[in-house]
Amino acid sequence: MTELKVGEKVPDFTLPKAVGKKVSLGELVQQGTVVIAFYPGDFSSVCTNEWCTFRDSLKEFEALNTKVVGISGDSHFVHDAFKKTNSLNFDLLSDYDHEVSRLYGVYYEEFLGLKGVAKRSVFIVDGKGNLRYKWVTEDASKLPDMEVIKRELAKVN
Repeated sequence: MTELKVGEKVPDFTLPKAVGKKVSLGELVQQGTVVIAFYPGDFSSVCTNEWCTFRDSLKEFEALNTKVVGISGDSHFVHDAFKKTNSLNFDLLSDYDHEVSRLYGVYYEEFLGLKGVAKRSVFIVDGKGNLRYKWVTEDASKLPDMEVIKRELAKVN
């Protein structure tokens, strides 16, 4: 696995968002810029805080022609419950086998006794599929800075 670098084309992927429904990055970037946020799992306090912050910033992202998607190893059934509980109105994708988190270099072999958890991270991908911004933390209690993400998005759009 090579580290993804800003300016390079990112790997495409297709993941389930619900039973019988999948989303591919290739389809999303045709609609504009995409924020991909990997996170350890639904319903933890830090992840809930992160996704409610994304939810509360969604109008600003939409104004910048940007889609937001979350990716974790949780199943789409858990994602559905998490979205409903927190009134989230964007896709959370299930990387159940952890292939995409490995591909993007944001995979913990072990995290708090769990095997195969995504590191908290954010990737901004432009409409051509190129990486424009990357933030990855080893400290899962640290949240991404939404103001930095918005500034980076403004540079792309």
